[in-house]
Amino acid sequence: MNPSAEELPICGVWVDGSGHAHVSLATIDGGRAEAITGFHPFAWVTTEPPETNGVEVKHLKGPGEFRFLAVASTTSAYESLARKSGGADKWDAVRPFESQFLLQRERRMFDKVPFNRLRRCQIDIETAAAGGDHFSDPEIAGDRVLAIGLSFDGRDRILALADDTDEAERALLESFNAVLTEEDPDTIEGHNLYKFDLDYLRVRAKRLKVPCAWGRFGQKASWRRSRLRVAERWIDFPRCDVPGRSVIDTYLLVQLYDISVREMSSYGLKDSAVYFGITAEESEERTYIPGAEIQNVFRSDRARFDAYLADDLRETRGIADLLLPTYYEQTRAFPTTLQEITLRGSAGKLDLLFLEKYYHAGAARPAPGPIEGFEGGFTRSFKEGVFRHVLHFDVASLYPSLLLGMARNPKSDSLGIFIPLLRELRDYRLKYKTLARTAPTEDERAEFQARQTSFKILINSFYGYLGFSGARFGDGELASEVTRLGRELLKGLIAEFEASGCEILEADTDGIYLSSENWHNQPEALLEVVSKTLPPGIDLEFDGTYLSMFCYKAKNYALYDGERVTIRGSALRSRGIEPYLRRLTTALIHNLLGAGGETPAQLVEHFRAAIEARTLPVKELAKSENLGQSPEAYLAMIEAGGKPRRAAAEAALQMRNRPRMGERVAYYILQKRPGENADWQRARPLEQFDAASAPYDPHYYLEKLNDWITRYGSFISVKPTGVQEELHL
Repeated sequence: MNPSAEELPICGVWVDGSGHAHVSLATIDGGRAEAITGFHPFAWVTTEPPETNGVEVKHLKGPGEFRFLAVASTTSAYESLARKSGGADKWDAVRPFESQFLLQRERRMFDKVPFNRLRRCQIDIETAAAGGDHFSDPEIAGDRVLAIGLSFDGRDRILALADDTDEAERALLESFNAVLTEEDPDTIEGHNLYKFDLDYLRVRAKRLKVPCAWGRFGQKASWRRSRLRVAERWIDFPRCDVPGRSVIDTYLLVQLYDISVREMSSYGLKDSAVYFGITAEESEERTYIPGAEIQNVFRSDRARFDAYLADDLRETRGIADLLLPTYYEQTRAFPTTLQEITLRGSAGKLDLLFLEKYYHAGAARPAPGPIEGFEGGFTRSFKEGVFRHVLHFDVASLYPSLLLGMARNPKSDSLGIFIPLLRELRDYRLKYKTLARTAPTEDERAEFQARQTSFKILINSFYGYLGFSGARFGDGELASEVTRLGRELLKGLIAEFEASGCEILEADTDGIYLSSENWHNQPEALLEVVSKTLPPGIDLEFDGTYLSMFCYKAKNYALYDGERVTIRGSALRSRGIEPYLRRLTTALIHNLLGAGGETPAQLVEHFRAAIEARTLPVKELAKSENLGQSPEAYLAMIEAGGKPRRAAAEAALQMRNRPRMGERVAYYILQKRPGENADWQRARPLEQFDAASAPYDPHYYLEKLNDWITRYGSFISVKPTGVQEELHL
């Protein structure tokens, strides 16, 4: 890279097989230029490796199991050494090579490139099924890609199939390659991009012998199986890597977002767009076409088809506009690509920062060690029922603040970089938090808000990193001490609030909900009274006033601020319960909080009568669950005598297009037949429902209704009723 190129921001990077790094650089005029520079892949090893051509071994200073750094002249020399160096306990390297390159050069992607200067592309495809009697399958010769919609900074380009022939579809795929080369985007964004759009295009391109030449530097896309941890579950997907560009799947970003809010009932594009306010729920401007009609509309009403595709692109961009900036700012903080940032957990990101420091210091580094279990934060529900005059207070960045106050690094951090790095990032966050309020333009304020949010997420990850068993610099004892101090601090705050005449409702790790008629209109005064008891470096913040709060049990409650109801906790908002029961819970909560809506007692009677008469639509009854394993893996387990049998997995086995691990499956319960009593024996995919030949079991769903009444009926004076067995007949 020549000196001038060293100063230009990197917008894309790809390492080839010969050990060269190809970079796409942002030019002053907003364009992109390409350059090639040398790259030397490296790895840490515990013992001095065997002599290998093209590999230099450096002795590292200080304590730590990984005492040697092996630096290769080419990727082939690196791979040769890797084969000789034993397992993961003896060899440790940063992956992918693009992250190694950035770490080695101490560079960051998109440095000094604001988000609104990122060159973005949204894509969405529509497909056809030959004969129209099945879901479009790229493996079937006669099924087709009908159109590829692309949007570049709001400029839509729709590439359409000219004729129902292989030649026309081949031309369509070649046009897609040409447009990507011409427009040269930094990102390729789409909703369910990995599992559908790009995978479908891959299969069709292979069948029609068209290269997937979607990358920079004249390179083709590549695929590999991958998994992403989203809270308590794993998502299995075919990861697509496009050299020099970042693939961004908003379907995954939405699910990662919902980890914290737990409010979304569906992650589909249209439902997500409504949830985020990108499209109004009852909008007449949004073009809708049922899936089964898309290929017919393509041929009969092209204007309507194009409008539908354009709306898909608009919604995809809208979701990315909201969710991507935080990840973008993280990319400017970590030595890795934007795509990696969206798919890597917090511990993996922090590891990159620590490894970068140790690499450039020439210091030996530790191996990940086991972390013993320890007690977490203080969580307790003090009351049950509905309360008025509610206030919420929380401790700002509780665990990071405690860590900074302790000023204690992990015991394996020989360089002592943990606390200084946390302090530096905290200072950055405070700087950008101020700029987000005071910057002169809206674009600048948005950028600084994304930065401060990114740094907030980052500094809050330091505590979690300490207790993560795979972290290279973890320290369970330090993490345990932090939570102990946190519990003591929260209990002390509770005592102070009670001494001030407040009724404590709920406490959870760093926050307290309380009820107080006297302080309700002067929360800042209460804050001043209680804050006087806090140690230096700990800041209590007032976080909200609410008209009412429904306390159900620990970590399960609902709040009403006069305009919006916020529901917290899986018992009150689980996506895993049937829609009719979820609707009942929502009605109950709104009614109790004084937020209006449906009357729960009347709704109970409506559902009871409709189920008995079999007039309630099956969609109201069908349960949706995420698959914890692939249908194939589940089937292999069952055939080997494994248990337990699961209704969602059994339904997945019956589906024509079997879902992957992590995807949701909607199913209902059939009427009982001889020898079939368990849910898994009677589970059927929602798509196979037939009121005549495969009806749902009303007795089953009336029992479910009674179970709901047993849990919540006391709040609305409704009691369970007997269920007539003759409903089976």
